[in-house]
Amino acid sequence: MIIGENIHKKFGDVAVLKGVSLHIKKGEIVAIVGPSGAGKTTLLQILGTLESPLKTEEFKLELNNISLKNLADKELSSFRNNHIGFIFQFHQLLPEFSALENVCIPAFIGKKSKLETTKKAKEILTFLGLSHRIDNKPNELSGGEQQRVAVARALINTPSVIFADEPSGNLDSESAKNLHELFFKLREEFGQTFVIITHNEELADMADRKLTMRDGKIL
Repeated sequence: MIIGENIHKKFGDVAVLKGVSLHIKKGEIVAIVGPSGAGKTTLLQILGTLESPLKTEEFKLELNNISLKNLADKELSSFRNNHIGFIFQFHQLLPEFSALENVCIPAFIGKKSKLETTKKAKEILTFLGLSHRIDNKPNELSGGEQQRVAVARALINTPSVIFADEPSGNLDSESAKNLHELFFKLREEFGQTFVIITHNEELADMADRKLTMRDGKIL
């Protein structure tokens, strides 16, 4: 599903990732933990094609048996839109749009049918318990509801993998627990692979595997 080998990254003279390698199977929920500054977010961004690694001969990055190493920016953007979903600590919903409109945006970027996209978005929001909130704007939603809209947005293009960076870090304990349980429900329902950065030990312990990073390496 995901194969990353010898991933290196520097910012200036500072080595942030020092030859990270990992293999993640389809349908796995993998938690990446470690102290701040360990390189977790940088690794996630490289796996999600948002950040470029050092292109050494030994470097390898594959997702769904597709090599991403030498794709041009436009090809990477298209691949990302069709195969990858993102959930961040801060939901990053656009305030001027409704919940439904926010969910539809990635599909519209991918030039999907407006009618089919709207229907699918409503189905996902209903699955997530938000059928009564589709016309509400983000400032009319609770923190937990906003994050579920962000989850729906990540799901709209039926991605193979969802990368989540501290997805419950901005939620109260009850909303965080509900979000954690939702990831496993989604895996059962849709078969998605999840790679989650978290400081939440409860979520990390629930995952199929827990990878610990320190000083730019996986221990």
